[in-house]
Parts: sequence; structure tokens; C-alpha cells
Amino acid sequence: MLDATLFAGQVFNGFSVASLFVLAALGLALSFGLMRVINMAHGEMLMLGGYLAYLTYLIVPGPMAILVAMPVAFLGAALVGGLMEVTVIRRLSSRPLDTLLATWGVSLILQQAARSAFGPIGVGVTAPDWLNTGFAIGSLYFPSTRIFILAVAVAVLAGLGLLIARTRLGLLVRAVNQDRMMAAASGINTRRVDLAVFCLGTGIAGLAGVVLSLLGPVTPTVGQSYIVPAFLVVVMGGLGSMIGTTAAAIILGLVSALSQIFLDVSMSQVLMLVFVIVFLQFRPQGVVATRSRALEG
Repeated sequence: MLDATLFAGQVFNGFSVASLFVLAALGLALSFGLMRVINMAHGEMLMLGGYLAYLTYLIVPGPMAILVAMPVAFLGAALVGGLMEVTVIRRLSSRPLDTLLATWGVSLILQQAARSAFGPIGVGVTAPDWLNTGFAIGSLYFPSTRIFILAVAVAVLAGLGLLIARTRLGLLVRAVNQDRMMAAASGINTRRVDLAVFCLGTGIAGLAGVVLSLLGPVTPTVGQSYIVPAFLVVVMGGLGSMIGTTAAAIILGLVSALSQIFLDVSMSQVLMLVFVIVFLQFRPQGVVATRSRALEG
């Protein structure tokens, strides 16, 4: 018989994993939904965020360093993403396969640059004392670090939702997403909208790298551990759908955590992949079907 305390603890862990998945996948969902670009260097934006958090800790020591590191990592990853969009993606946007290969090459370059600058072993970011606590409800213990990551994910989702729904940039994004040609004909600079969205997506990935650094060392390949689950979340959620991405992240986070009651971590990853494949057999459009001319063949 399954222990209720163990089950409840794994459900909490599932939501914690889901918060990491959604932070890692939001940028991919934004860029593919609007630009139909598969960014293979997206994982390296997480890595960059982790290293920027490490450098921030060296310059701004103290309990509030993590709060300084978050905007630094967001801006740093957004700038690198903007440079990548202008120099690589914009020139190859009409050739999806070339874009995929080019961004994969960028990911290898960034990994090697990180390896040369920081070494292959990785660096550690120490969580402040106020995140090294937690609270218990009965026999369940909830670490403050995991709660903080959940809160960051909720805040990012809420902020992104308000940005898309209530701002001029959001209006332009929705217009380009619905009909790029008509938006361009009405005077919207679609190139600038693409650049803004791509910077926003890579910035969120950099922010994800900061919270990931609280859970383990930052290495040149740390982003590769999350890029595959992020792609699975985007595909299962419905390409380009923020709501679908969030729902898929929660579903896959719970599948991953609950399966670990009976299986080891590697088999849990296999089960998650099988679950996505089976799910798409019955609902190929994903959790949320996105209707947009940007996604028409």
C-alpha cells in the first residue's frame, strides 16, 4: 500500500520539478510559436544564467545576492540571445534546418567558452541562509529553496501573462502571431517583435539558470540536462501556447516525480518520454491547440 506521506511529498516534488520545466520551456515556446525557430542553444542560456549568478555572488556577497543575480542573469542572457537572433537566426529564419544546425553550433561554442573560462568541473552557488530553512506539516518537510523556485515560476508566468495581455508589446506579439503578413502590411516592424520575443525567451532561460544554480553546481553542460524535457513540454503543450506549456510542465513534473516512487531516475525519464509519445498519439495537437497562421505549413 502506498504511503500517504510519501505520495504527498512526491506531489510537492512534482510541482517543484514542473516549475523548473516551465522556466526552461517558456523561451522555447515563445520563439517557436512566433518565429518557428528551434533554438538548440537554449540550454546554454540556462548555463549562462548560472555562471552570471556565480559572478554576481563574487561581486555582491551577502544574503541578497540571489535577488541581484536574477535581473543580472535575465539581462545578460537576453543580450546574448539578441546577439544570436541578429547575427544567426534572422539570416537563417527561412531555412529551419539550417537554423537548427547553426544554433547547435552556437551551443557547442558556448559550452567550450564556459569550459575554458570556468573549467570543466563547474562552480557552486551557495544559497543564502534564508533559503536554507523550511517548514514541516506533520511528517512532511518543505525546503525553502523549492518553495522559492515555485514562487519564481509563478511570478514569471504572471508577469509574462500580463505582458502579453496588457501591454503594447503584447498586442504586437499577438498580431504577428496571428497573421505575420497582415501585421507587416499594417506597419508593424515584425523583425523588432521577433527580436524582443527572442530576447525575452532567452532572458527567462537565464533566470531559470539562477534558480537551477541553487540546486547543484553550474557546469558547461548543465543546460543539456533540461533541454530535452523542455522540448517535450513545448511539444506536448501545443506549439506556441503558454497555457499549454504550463499545463504540460505540471503533468510531466508529476509523472516524473510520482514514477520515482517505483523507478529510478533514468527509468523515470524514459517513462516520461513514453508518456509524451502516447499522449500525442491520442491528442497530436497537444494540451492546447493553437490556431495561428504563424503555425500553418
